Amino acid sequence: MRTPLQFDLKNKCGVYIIKLPISNDNLKGGVRYMSRRAVINRKTQETDINLELELDGTGASTVDTGIGFFDHMLNNFAKHGFFNLTLSTKGDLYVDGHHTVEDTGIVLGQAIKNALGDKQGIKRYGNFILPMDDALILCALDLSGRPYLVYDVTLTGDKVGYLDTELVKEFFYAVSYSAGMNLHIKMLHGSNNHHIIEAIFKAFAKALDQAVSIDERIDGVLSTKGTVD
Repeated sequence: MRTPLQFDLKNKCGVYIIKLPISNDNLKGGVRYMSRRAVINRKTQETDINLELELDGTGASTVDTGIGFFDHMLNNFAKHGFFNLTLSTKGDLYVDGHHTVEDTGIVLGQAIKNALGDKQGIKRYGNFILPMDDALILCALDLSGRPYLVYDVTLTGDKVGYLDTELVKEFFYAVSYSAGMNLHIKMLHGSNNHHIIEAIFKAFAKALDQAVSIDERIDGVLSTKGTVD
């Protein structure tokens, strides 16, 4: 049985994690589940991040990281995954964008993990091949609790807008390890860096949407071990 109410507050190294249900129930397969939502506040000497994620959303988002193209990618992630995302990241951009992008990935991964809770009923696996003009991206993932990233992408420019292209890999590394996710991202074709990166974020969103979806046929968790962690 899915726990009807979850509340968890942790204070460790300046990180606050709150898992809250909202008032609306979701009806899926004739079974009602509380909406899966996480709120995280994380402050270090390099970044100050406030993030709220709802997995059972509509794609609504408000994002401000100080890096315009990165904001655009995260808005696409929310829109195409049907996740509700509210995010404010204040980072030391006078240094560069590394801490801002990496720490945002850490917090997003934490939010995914905490919003999923015990993972009962989820499909666990997701995959998607997404085209965007010249770009064709494959993304496959497993919410196994065992983090691993395979990133096979070639980007030819140093920046798109104010985002360093090398930070795309750093972002997904942080997400995968913080969420406990096995994540594969592979570029099948592409020449335009903007299209390639945008296709990556959209493919990731579609694959994650599949993996977090509830399947009423699953009794407990989708594992012969009886646990997914």
